[in-house]
Amino acid sequence: MSDKLTIAVIGAGGKMGMRVSNNLVKTDHTVYYSENSPAGQERVTATGRTLTDTDAAVADADVVVLAVPDLALAAVSAAVIPQMKSGSIMLTLDPAAAYAGLLATREDVIQGVTHPCHPSVFLERHTPEEYADTFGGIAAPQDAIAAIESDDPAKKEILEAVVRIIFAPVVDVHWVTVKQLAQLEPTLVETVACMVGALLAEALEETVNTMGVPREAARSILLGHTQVALANTLKGSNPFSDACLIAMDYGRESIIKDDWKKIFRDDELDKNLARMLHLDEITR
Repeated sequence: MSDKLTIAVIGAGGKMGMRVSNNLVKTDHTVYYSENSPAGQERVTATGRTLTDTDAAVADADVVVLAVPDLALAAVSAAVIPQMKSGSIMLTLDPAAAYAGLLATREDVIQGVTHPCHPSVFLERHTPEEYADTFGGIAAPQDAIAAIESDDPAKKEILEAVVRIIFAPVVDVHWVTVKQLAQLEPTLVETVACMVGALLAEALEETVNTMGVPREAARSILLGHTQVALANTLKGSNPFSDACLIAMDYGRESIIKDDWKKIFRDDELDKNLARMLHLDEITR
């Protein structure tokens, strides 16, 4: 994508707003940064970036990035979309609100959603900066997922160009539907993977505090075996021993519910998103 774009970042002083802005500022595109909170405004100005009122920032933008929390997206999109120019793209960084139908829409404004994959646990890293970048968007390569509510290849090209910038360095951009993106995030990666990560941390604490194992010994064996477990199950690198398979069966019987795969049903996804977005409070 060689054409110069005008991009507005709404919520530029938040966690994701700062991350995407740090990459956008390196480009030749025209970028406007908008932030309402005083603390966020201080973070933006501390970088030397200039703040712009939201209405002015979005007026001529080809892409408006809503880098605000999920719970604020309904109100922010409702305030922003009337000011956007026809044919522009409103881009959110998480699919929850888009799939739940909370975003304000306009017939001549295109909805796009994207989310970073984060650097793979199997990524081959070479520099200290790459090793330090566990989130992505700084030095370690990562993939990204994107969805767009348009059949226009030019709009898809614009969106991919922006996605590659804000999450750089990006290897591949994988295109899915908004619903599929919601099935990936939260169901696959938050409901399952992040929960398992928290379970590992809780098991570590139980091993140390209840069983009295020295923390460094427990941490070392857990981190090493976590890598082996992921390599063996997700890459097929090595077979587990027969004894390990028996222990794994015991773990599944003791920890996992028989009906756990229900989380992949549409009604369970709706239930999960309703909890995440506090929809019961909104409808009261």
